[in-house]
Amino acid sequence: MNRWIYFAFLLFLTGCREKQPDIYLTSEKALRYFNKVEEACNRDNGKLWGKNLYGPVMYIDRSSRKIMANHPDEEGLLNEKDGIYTGTYPRELLINNIAVQYGGTLFAMAPLPNEEDEYTIINRAIHGLFHCYQESIGWTSSGYNTSNLNEKNARLWIKLEWKALRKAINAEGLEQKLALRDALVFKGSNREQYPGYILDEIRFENYEGLAAFTYILLTSESPGQYKDRLLEYLDRIYTRPVFSRSYGAVTGAIYANLLYIKGYDFKNIKSENVDLAEEVKKLYEIQLPEVCRDVAGSIALNYEIGVIQDEEAEREADIRDRIHRQISTFTEKPVVYLDLESPYFDFEDSDIHPMDTLGILYSALRVSDNWGRLTVENGGCLVSNNLKYLRITSKDYKADKNRIEGEGWHLVLNSGWAMVRVDENYLVRKLVP
Repeated sequence: MNRWIYFAFLLFLTGCREKQPDIYLTSEKALRYFNKVEEACNRDNGKLWGKNLYGPVMYIDRSSRKIMANHPDEEGLLNEKDGIYTGTYPRELLINNIAVQYGGTLFAMAPLPNEEDEYTIINRAIHGLFHCYQESIGWTSSGYNTSNLNEKNARLWIKLEWKALRKAINAEGLEQKLALRDALVFKGSNREQYPGYILDEIRFENYEGLAAFTYILLTSESPGQYKDRLLEYLDRIYTRPVFSRSYGAVTGAIYANLLYIKGYDFKNIKSENVDLAEEVKKLYEIQLPEVCRDVAGSIALNYEIGVIQDEEAEREADIRDRIHRQISTFTEKPVVYLDLESPYFDFEDSDIHPMDTLGILYSALRVSDNWGRLTVENGGCLVSNNLKYLRITSKDYKADKNRIEGEGWHLVLNSGWAMVRVDENYLVRKLVP
């Protein structure tokens, strides 16, 4: 072949390769964001939690998985240039806004938003740094089962509680105290109806709620800006069709704020089992009835219960429509089933859709468990309400040793696990030695 033709052919092949998406976070911008995160932490300088929260942070772009960190790792996996440490996050690991060990160093992992937004970029770093603080005092997340929060009655109580909390945030004196009493009555009614979920709810409010409270507080320049951001966060969560993944974060942040304005010492919180709502009740000297549901119905009339019921009726109609359109994907055999033993999820809140008693539909999802790692990019994944198993379509099913794929998803199984055919369906099972 003529060498010029060969050279042109190579250029053609190079041009046909998929171009990696550009990452908007340059080294210069990363340094600026790291400086802003450090400034926010230094302004507090340990007043809130007893130590300055600033430490190792890694921003990660989800598409390219490029890491940009402010600190080296102990094992030298990251490469330094111009004060920024870069690398590529392994594809078999999940990306989430958490504390993570990487190269022998504990980092605050902060996924970059799809579009550059300074507030989101900074608050995700502080969010992760707070989780690093929690890890440092032995306060880790073991996961929470709060699936009851998607049920109709639970959602009614939650929305009533939020409306009363909003009123309390905007009020003072006796009016604030009465609104707080109403919020705690609604919370108490919810807990009376679902007593088996109380501890998980408390731990969720602590782990994610205190993280949200901390990053909103540290990034706000005034009490007014802080209150606006907190209420904007509440408004955004209020409209979501699923509460089980977000209720604890916003509710915990609101109760923490109510404690903060009363001078509460957060350094005394050393356990994930501290009930923030109970702390508010004691600090504001609020008395509740022995049975909250005895009075909740009459109080609800003051908080637009009719409007809430209309909102929930519309949500249920949307669910019925979605079930009608998509149920066959997850019910007609063959279907791929994966049991959930100790799952870790990575998803965007906008990808969550309730499917009534069938479970929660995730448009896209990444999950790791004892059996390996599953990535669903399109087509959806149905997770049971009790978090015991998930279902995906078996369309275009292909298996090559421990790598399995289907329409819109791929699965990498760990050693000692296999996909087996049982009664027309596919199930992941642990191999017996």
